[in-house]
Amino acid sequence: MIEVRDLVKRYKKADRNAVDGVSFEVGAGEFFALLGPNGAGKTTTISILTTTLRPSAGSVVIDGRDAVRDPAGVRARVGIIFQQHSLDLNLSGEENVRFHAILYGLYPYRPFFRAMPRAYREQLRDLAGVLGLEAEIFKPVKKLDEPTAGLDAASRRNLWAYLRDVRAAYDITIFLTTHYLEEAEAADRICILDQGRVVSIGTPEQIKADLLDEFLLLDARDRQALHRELDALGLHVAESGPFKVDLNGHSAQEVISSLRTPLTLLRTSSPSLEDAYLKIVGSSMEAMA
Repeated sequence: MIEVRDLVKRYKKADRNAVDGVSFEVGAGEFFALLGPNGAGKTTTISILTTTLRPSAGSVVIDGRDAVRDPAGVRARVGIIFQQHSLDLNLSGEENVRFHAILYGLYPYRPFFRAMPRAYREQLRDLAGVLGLEAEIFKPVKKLDEPTAGLDAASRRNLWAYLRDVRAAYDITIFLTTHYLEEAEAADRICILDQGRVVSIGTPEQIKADLLDEFLLLDARDRQALHRELDALGLHVAESGPFKVDLNGHSAQEVISSLRTPLTLLRTSSPSLEDAYLKIVGSSMEAMA
């Protein structure tokens, strides 16, 4: 579906590439997330994929269309939701939706909502229900409550549920960039950029497993006895408790069942995508220092 090969972009008068040899593939129907800190090259990469910026080198092919040779063909096959809204504040929510639906050739032009085809009217009502905007969808956007604040947690959850349903029904490919790392946890695969280069790519589970191990947090009234037992198992911890125990290939069950000292604290901890992301980006920044 999306093939990016050795992508390079250097802006005029820049002393380094904004995108420096980036390559990845996204399969049809896949949920793919592109992550990275500010200045990592995400926006430049997205701009090239959506044909608003030409690369300095490399290639981008989307659904068989070359983004440089056939930009119109690419634009006909992709839709984009921007980080900042691109709405006309003088129109209602419905009028904005109708404008874009007509612009993309989904429906013929009609001057009023009630004159639009039934399928459009039903989809509009479904969308308003998902976003919790049934009462506001026909009002001017400028009258909505905090229109630039983004969706609240419940609405964002409903929107993602809706997107999952649409993706399953129509085999749609989703390409996401976000600063909400919990949203990227649901992706099939993740690509992390830093300093214009790919620093990690894989499933969320692979990225976490490659960088971070699960650990136990243990404590006991007799900390010295617990410390001796852990040391005997080859699990070296700090002298003072509570003890953070890196499993180092052991299972949590194996460690716990080997202990005879009564525990006052037992907590397992699995790494999050945020933990892995911060470790990757932090390591990259240290290498650049």
